[in-house]
Amino acid sequence: MKPFKVLSSFVITGMLTISLAACGSSTDEASTTKKDDTEKITIGMSFPAADHGWMGAVIQNAKDEAKKLGVEMVVSQADNPNKQTNDVEDLITKKVDAIVLLPIETDSMTPVAKEVKDANIPLFVFDRELNDKTYTGLVKGDNSGIGKNAADFIGEELNGKGKVAIISSDPSSVNSLRVGGFEDEIKSKYPDLKVVANQSGSFQKEKAYQVMQNVLQANSKIDAVYTIDDEMAIGVLQAIKEAKRDDIKIVTGAGGFKDFYQAIKDSNDIELATFTYSPLMIKTAVDQAVDMAKGNAPEKQDTVLPAEKVTKDNVVKYLDPNANY
Repeated sequence: MKPFKVLSSFVITGMLTISLAACGSSTDEASTTKKDDTEKITIGMSFPAADHGWMGAVIQNAKDEAKKLGVEMVVSQADNPNKQTNDVEDLITKKVDAIVLLPIETDSMTPVAKEVKDANIPLFVFDRELNDKTYTGLVKGDNSGIGKNAADFIGEELNGKGKVAIISSDPSSVNSLRVGGFEDEIKSKYPDLKVVANQSGSFQKEKAYQVMQNVLQANSKIDAVYTIDDEMAIGVLQAIKEAKRDDIKIVTGAGGFKDFYQAIKDSNDIELATFTYSPLMIKTAVDQAVDMAKGNAPEKQDTVLPAEKVTKDNVVKYLDPNANY
């Protein structure tokens, strides 16, 4: 009987050992699962330098969204393509889980996207496009839609006839699409709307103010001003008011700047409107990057957010005095 007892003891001991090992394995798995669930996701973010209120708001909104989602972030800003390329390569070296990129320039930033792809890191491009589809997702506003919608608004308000000044910006895809969309729409639908000036305000309120002063001096009659940016529209309004010009009936902007929203709400002498290209859009790019880091790919590669018209009738829906921009 002793051999049986010894064997039984051995078997029981073995069973207990296996059982404990199994329990230990289960605990390890649970711990691992818990670690996976709570492990910090790190999102790399590369932006141009915040030399414009809209860009500053984009960066802050991106940080706010990452914080809300509970993820780590590595944020960089660059004032030239070489610096931004180095910033992205640094994010690759850090092995971040995904990258959100707002390219300074399309051509110069396209090559580094291939480096990101070769490193198997998801890349989400925001606002300005690259020359190819070497990215996981693209989130942008409807720049051509801004121009089209502005042309329709001005055309309808002026009954299809009048003189229009355009305050545009320096050469870029954004400028080309916003101005091109406007010009194409008036050419096809409002042939009696005549563009009497097209000057760059460089996306700066002060520069737009100075440019508009020159436009006013050169043109004794202007019915409407299409401005491709809300901050520039503020500068345009200042120039119009200081010149005491009452011929201008309409000024439009673009972007979603709270100061211009407030101007729309308060204006009684000039019809103001803008078209959304909100810096809040960056939250969609951050959301997609975080989802991808969790293994959930975006439903489509390109996400284009519509350019919604904002006028005195609906501005209260958009106006947030506490907004970053």
